[in-house]
Amino acid sequence: MKNRIYIQRYQAPCGGLLLGSFGDRLCLCNWTEEKHPGRVDRRLQSLLDAGYVEEPSDVTQEAARQLDEYFSRCRRAFDMPLLFVGTDFQKKVWERLMEIPYGQTVSYGGMAAGLGVPESVRAVANANGANAISIFAPCHRVIGSDRSLTGYGGGLEAKQFLLSLERNP
Repeated sequence: MKNRIYIQRYQAPCGGLLLGSFGDRLCLCNWTEEKHPGRVDRRLQSLLDAGYVEEPSDVTQEAARQLDEYFSRCRRAFDMPLLFVGTDFQKKVWERLMEIPYGQTVSYGGMAAGLGVPESVRAVANANGANAISIFAPCHRVIGSDRSLTGYGGGLEAKQFLLSLERNP
């Protein structure tokens, strides 16, 4: 039998999310209405040699509880154990997302420069777009150098909602 990724649905004020755990870590917090349907799911299932089981786990239930606190403005930082599933470069980008403070933004160019690869803005943007753990790894905090919102897996309305939530405590 394959490994299992336990998933449960979560309804955020700005859209539906799918939470997933593998072992004792959160590996998925992805939008149910997403820009590239299935891409994240295929990568996770392939690299973890796992199938989805729609059944809450302690990890997904704790993630839902922390999201409730976040959306009610009672939580600014998450303390979930995360499992990033991707290339080494993608993992570096996703780890860097964790360093962007609540309520602040950084540009894709600034992020690339911070990673020591200032010429790799497009690669950083692509890695950002492949982030499977939205909100917990706050890719919504990365914006265009002209301060435009640019793309977001959950849609620009969700990105604007999250940034507004964090800017107006």
